[in-house]
Amino acid sequence: MANHKSALKRIRRNEAVRLRNRYQHKTTRNAIKRLRNTEDANVAKELLPTVVSMIDKLAKKNIIHKNKAGNLKSNLTKHVNKLVA
Repeated sequence: MANHKSALKRIRRNEAVRLRNRYQHKTTRNAIKRLRNTEDANVAKELLPTVVSMIDKLAKKNIIHKNKAGNLKSNLTKHVNKLVA
């Protein structure tokens, strides 16, 4: 176990950050799943900017890699455009 005050604080802080990251990541994955499963083009068009924003935030905070974020956004945009066409 840690002996320094700062190390104990860091352990507490890391756990809080881990839980926040996990929550945000899971919420984004659920939003992506909802967007992929939708068949209505209008609903998909409305959801896309929100989901893209969530993905960008995860990439900015290094929760996911920036290339993964780009791939997700690309595939979701293709999916929405296919529904619209």
